[in-house]
Amino acid sequence: MKPGTLLISQPFLGDPNFERSVVLLCRHSPQEGAFGLVLTRPTPLLLGDVLALPPTAGRPVARLPLFTGGPVQPDTLHFVHQRAELPGASALGQGVFWGGDFDQFLAGLDAEAGPVVRLFVGYSGWSAGQLEEEIGRGSWIRQPASAGKVFTLESDAFWRTILREKGGRYRALANYPLDPRLN
Repeated sequence: MKPGTLLISQPFLGDPNFERSVVLLCRHSPQEGAFGLVLTRPTPLLLGDVLALPPTAGRPVARLPLFTGGPVQPDTLHFVHQRAELPGASALGQGVFWGGDFDQFLAGLDAEAGPVVRLFVGYSGWSAGQLEEEIGRGSWIRQPASAGKVFTLESDAFWRTILREKGGRYRALANYPLDPRLN
């Protein structure tokens, strides 16, 4: 699987960390495993709540929302953005990049234009072969080369919207109830 793939959880996954979630795959290696960021879990936290920002960063940067990227290392900060020139950034496709020099990133943010960035605490990780096994069991639906959706879909509707866009049987899954016993 290539970076930039979206992993869409099946509605019956059963893991509260990934229930009705969409994960952006940032890195995948059959030998080393996979790294991704959950796109559908906003937190009530803002960047200024968890990070002492330099005075030059400005107040709008402090109000950037944080998302839960996954259950692994919730004390780490990760980000995706659209700045190809940022040193150390990894291309995910469709003009989306992961990571890079965070200090340079903050220094280059234009508070007036509203930065195109998503910030995450923690991440989602899979050991070698684990993600392939989960996909084989039907836990995840793959949507290749879809990184561009990161900045275009609202987090609360992301899961349903991406399934509807896939069409066919996936469109029906988008309407699957949280608890089918209540229907």
